[in-house]
Amino acid sequence: MEPGSRLRIFITDDHPIVRSGLKALVDAQPDMFVVGEAVDGVEALAAIATLLPDLVVMDLSMPRLGGVEATQRLQESHPEVKVLALTVHEERGFLQALLAAGAVGYVLKRAAAEDLVRAIRVIAAGGVYIDPAVAAQISGCEPQASEHSHVGAPLSNREAEVLRRIAEGHAMKEIAGRLEISTRTLETYRTRAMEKLALKTRADIVQYALRRGWLSTQ
Repeated sequence: MEPGSRLRIFITDDHPIVRSGLKALVDAQPDMFVVGEAVDGVEALAAIATLLPDLVVMDLSMPRLGGVEATQRLQESHPEVKVLALTVHEERGFLQALLAAGAVGYVLKRAAAEDLVRAIRVIAAGGVYIDPAVAAQISGCEPQASEHSHVGAPLSNREAEVLRRIAEGHAMKEIAGRLEISTRTLETYRTRAMEKLALKTRADIVQYALRRGWLSTQ
């Protein structure tokens, strides 16, 4: 986002009252505004392809196409669009599913309005925001080592940098371009780092980055 520009936010939720409240909250901020709304994932994907917002506030439970699958499809087609999940679900499984799908934020609907606004700003600045009520579930949750993994081997600086950028939600082509390496070389760094740490999914990478303090979460 260019300095001085306002964040373009898209809201996806099947409850009109929730969408109305979110729109009023976002539009009241001096650095952001709502560019569009949708009632489910199908409608959202169609609109986002045209509007290309900076960030999507995504409900988890919706008709036709829910938040997890909608997030995954959106990240496949428009990885530059960041996704902030807004949900009533506090179970760790839902958090893991959204992180694996590509979301970089997770806020509970019972959170204070200022928490949602802060989450949007953290994500826009390149961070990851996990609601404190569920972030505690990540602590102490280390992935299990596989029989053939090299857990304990130190990461190289480049391997750590690759994992950090993946955790921040950057697309692989974007990371390769910034690091001035080929996508094949990037894949090698990612695979090697994940083997060393016994990580299996993107959600594992995000959780590892959070535990290491690489990401801003609040």
